[in-house]
Amino acid sequence: MSEKKSVLVVDDTPDNIFILREILAPEFTVLAARNGPEALEVATNVPRPDCILLDVLMPGMDGYEVCRRLKAMDITRRIPVLFVTTLDDVRDETRGLELGAVDFITKPVRPPVVLARVRTHLRLKAYQDGLEREVRRRTREVVRTQDVAILSLAALAESRDNELAGHFQRTQRVARLLARKMELLPAYADFFRATSIDVLYKSIPLHDVGKVATPDNILLKPGKLTPEEFEIMKLHTVHGRDILARAEKFLGHDSFLRQARDIAYTHHEHWDGTGYPEGLAAEAIPIPGRVMAVVDVYDALISKRVYKDPIPHAKALEIIAGGGGTHFDPAIVAIFLDQEDRIREIARAHADCDAERQALAPDVPL
Repeated sequence: MSEKKSVLVVDDTPDNIFILREILAPEFTVLAARNGPEALEVATNVPRPDCILLDVLMPGMDGYEVCRRLKAMDITRRIPVLFVTTLDDVRDETRGLELGAVDFITKPVRPPVVLARVRTHLRLKAYQDGLEREVRRRTREVVRTQDVAILSLAALAESRDNELAGHFQRTQRVARLLARKMELLPAYADFFRATSIDVLYKSIPLHDVGKVATPDNILLKPGKLTPEEFEIMKLHTVHGRDILARAEKFLGHDSFLRQARDIAYTHHEHWDGTGYPEGLAAEAIPIPGRVMAVVDVYDALISKRVYKDPIPHAKALEIIAGGGGTHFDPAIVAIFLDQEDRIREIARAHADCDAERQALAPDVPL
């Protein structure tokens, strides 16, 4: 047998509380409060009431103010509030409904009406709760689907280059750190109001997915690429864009892969327009690409590869700082330099080898 729903009755007149208790008690657990502060205390205690019958005309804090405060708190805003009052002017009812109440019951109360209204609003709340649970469940499924899609594509890229595991971890976390600081700045606020930092974080491992189309003799070459080989290597940005654009077609125009596509295609563009593949400059470069440009270069500098040793963190900072306004968005560089201690901690925590950890130690000279 399901537990009784609870109803909080708020009225400064004991007789009115008694009458409502007599009406409701056979079907509901009845709680009572005789003033506004007491009502708020009862409503915020656990377990919270399932419904509130609230008088309007009370000394001190009136019912309207109680309702306003209930609707302002996350823990109580979804509790149905029904005003029970002698006021019957349409302006009084309108005010109550605008504050978030769901119904008005006029005094003297009629027992069948009180029971019918309470039952109705509790059924509506149960239905809404069920809908919200279903929305949350489906949202979790969508997020899992996104994660699987991103991880599958990232695994495709990693299958061509087994040095990427730590690279993914480091670049994701540094990008998220920068994005959280960027969203506080007016220049980036609009972008981050419309864009999830979590999606940006998950999209980072796809920045080089286009390298699956790069020939092995170029991708895995241990030495310096020839100019002709480098031109072929540069095409990984185009291949990445095309791979993700094809995936987007199956998911719709506003797919979560939009950020990943921007990152894959533009993370080698330079602030001064000297990058590739399009030679975009300044604000014409999508913000995700600008973030990835800084993060990717720093990580390449502090990483060990078959053709290079990691360079010290301090030297990497010098290079990043020197690229502000030419290679990189200068505002992002400023944030990067301000967060350099946290960035070094992230890089050390996800280093792939002892050589990288040593290069990232605080006391390593330039």
